[in-house]
Amino acid sequence: MNSRKVVNLFLKTLAIGGLVGLITSFFVNVEGVYTDNLQPFNFLGLIGVMLFFIGHGLLYSAVSQTGFFAYLYVNRLGLSIFRSFWPTVQFVLIAFITFDLIYFPYKASDGEVSLIWFILMAAGLLLYGYIIAKIKAKETKKHAFIPAFFFMVVFTVVEWVPALRIGLIGVDFSIIMVITLLACNTYQLLVLHRLNQADGTPRKGKK
Repeated sequence: MNSRKVVNLFLKTLAIGGLVGLITSFFVNVEGVYTDNLQPFNFLGLIGVMLFFIGHGLLYSAVSQTGFFAYLYVNRLGLSIFRSFWPTVQFVLIAFITFDLIYFPYKASDGEVSLIWFILMAAGLLLYGYIIAKIKAKETKKHAFIPAFFFMVVFTVVEWVPALRIGLIGVDFSIIMVITLLACNTYQLLVLHRLNQADGTPRKGKK
């Protein structure tokens, strides 16, 4: 993939992050910032709020892209070290990360939030990752399922959870962040093989 396509991927992913961050903020409406500028109507204030959330989306998109390129390196490294055991290692890591996503946030909540909500959150992420991985495998080759599932679950959590643990963002912003990360991660994962095919790289698993 040449540098022009890398830059194009970067800019499109940024745009997706900014747009998803803005759209998600309409539904989350952090601390009533939209309603405060609608009643009474404040045009400049409303534009400022929208730009603020677009900026957050761009920031989360940059985090997603950093994670994506880290994933490409980790996947190559895992293949070279573990070879045929790499798929098994990925499944173990998925299980560990899923446990981490449930247990530690629940423990940090001191019982104020029911355990079932954390289980449902993890289950939702696993289901979404499974669907995207199936699409990736269908469009490329069946062996792509495990790496795609690994990326959508493990790297999304790795990108998202540290900000929660150190208290950088609250609940509302955590929702905006995870949805933006999922959107950007999905786009990068599903578009990568198309960019490679456009460069003349044949699709593996197809004759």
